[in-house]
Amino acid sequence: MILLGSLTSIATVSAEPRQLNPKEHSEEYDMPPAYIFRLESSPHMISRFGSFTSYQANVDAAGNNIVGDAANEPSIAVDPTDSNKMTIGWRQFDTYTSNFRQGGWGYTTDGGIHWTFPGVLENNIFRSDPVLNSNELGTFFYLSLRDTFCDNIWQSTNGGQSWTNFLGTSGGDKEWFTIDKTSGPGHGYHYQFWTEFYPCSSGEFSRSTDGGMTWQSPINIPHGVIHGTPDVDTNGNLFIGGEDLFDVTFWCIRSSNAQFGDQTPLFEQVTQVNLGGMRVSGNVNPAGLTAQIFLAVDRSGGPTNNNVYMLCSVRPPSYTDGTDVMFAGSTDGGASFSPPVRINDDATTNKWHWFGTFSVAPNGRLDAVWYDTRNAPDNLQSQLFYSYSTDAGATWSPNVQVSDLFNPTEGWPQQDKIGDYITIVSDNTGGNVAYSATFNFNPNRGQHEQDVYYVRVFPTGGGTPTPTPTASPTPTATATASPTATQTPTATPTATATATATPTPTATSTPIATATPRPTPKPRSEPTPRARPTPAPRP
Repeated sequence: MILLGSLTSIATVSAEPRQLNPKEHSEEYDMPPAYIFRLESSPHMISRFGSFTSYQANVDAAGNNIVGDAANEPSIAVDPTDSNKMTIGWRQFDTYTSNFRQGGWGYTTDGGIHWTFPGVLENNIFRSDPVLNSNELGTFFYLSLRDTFCDNIWQSTNGGQSWTNFLGTSGGDKEWFTIDKTSGPGHGYHYQFWTEFYPCSSGEFSRSTDGGMTWQSPINIPHGVIHGTPDVDTNGNLFIGGEDLFDVTFWCIRSSNAQFGDQTPLFEQVTQVNLGGMRVSGNVNPAGLTAQIFLAVDRSGGPTNNNVYMLCSVRPPSYTDGTDVMFAGSTDGGASFSPPVRINDDATTNKWHWFGTFSVAPNGRLDAVWYDTRNAPDNLQSQLFYSYSTDAGATWSPNVQVSDLFNPTEGWPQQDKIGDYITIVSDNTGGNVAYSATFNFNPNRGQHEQDVYYVRVFPTGGGTPTPTPTASPTPTATATASPTATQTPTATPTATATATATPTPTATSTPIATATPRPTPKPRSEPTPRARPTPAPRP
């Protein structure tokens, strides 16, 4: 039983919730904390499908499932010096009867088999849009969005067991960040960008030269790109991939001088990227996104070194429903991109291949995962699928089912979505995936509930089909003045968290799965403003 001490009533879920345009999306503080006295748990879920095993990460102190909560939008970080150590951050809803969410996280020391969920970053503090990363030494970083649309970095030096809060703020809604792991002048720098519609103070991009403790004044990015990700090549060049603030165009944007701390970053190369379609909303995730735009750079040191790749789940012009997972690559530092290649290999049309994401392994292999409805007659039930490429994305392996079917529309915590993304981090033998699914059944609610899972994916051999690329003209980079390199700045040392003792996970019996309005931020000074479209009203 779960006893609630909240003034929040249980909302009735509409049979046909309104679907948002992707640009309407925002993370808003619209419900107060719900105070609960939880009395019930159940065995945590281990879901096996073929050769893949998914382990539940959002478990209580005894390693059990927490009945009546919800967890989604997971982001994973892996220690590159010890792959047994990983941490996943997620949006934690202590009860599905409330939309109030906090910064949850779990960690593992045995390669993802057992997970410890110590709690949230700050009790009764609204947090959303978790993004996690690791530097080359295995220090974890957790970027978290506040109700003010400001965000801040948390650091862990003990594998995610405890976190230190860096008070420096920047950011905005749908923020994402990367870390410069090269040996160049920008080593250890953090770069983040966000949606200009809902900023902390101003701008769309900021840089930290001291490991996330402080952030420089925000600046604008060409085309105001949103809902994407950044990465850094071996030469220290920063790349940002995303969608135009004003239309549905995809862009790859480069800054060669962001790595120099005494210079204001210039974005001197701007390239349009054809991904074979456009982002759309859908019944699989009505109040959320069905896709973000993911960019990643190859740092393998081999023939594909410094290739720039982009991936997104998009709707082709010939479809009336659903999306495909589409990929494009650049071999010339983002100046031009290949025609788009479809990764999902099913012969169906109008099916949903959504939440597509990928990562690049240290040896240059590409791993992609996504949710897929190809096996669902209702075009709603979804499964996690996997494919990989060993030829820089020119061809992709036969798609492999990784999870059982689940209903993404069950377990909603007064918010009609299962988050906005999933994530993967690859190594030379496979990929570590954090995703949300509804395998656990909540008898008190009469439906399944949202939980966070970890699964290891890996190449299984077999022939690699050759997809037919969609013809498109090669875009031309927009040339601007190139920055001039200056002396190497010295980065400020990053504060170190205090280590804590490692709790011992408790093994449990494991069933097998079957099929208050946001306050208006105070005006602040900002860079030269640009006109922007007004988002449509939200439900």
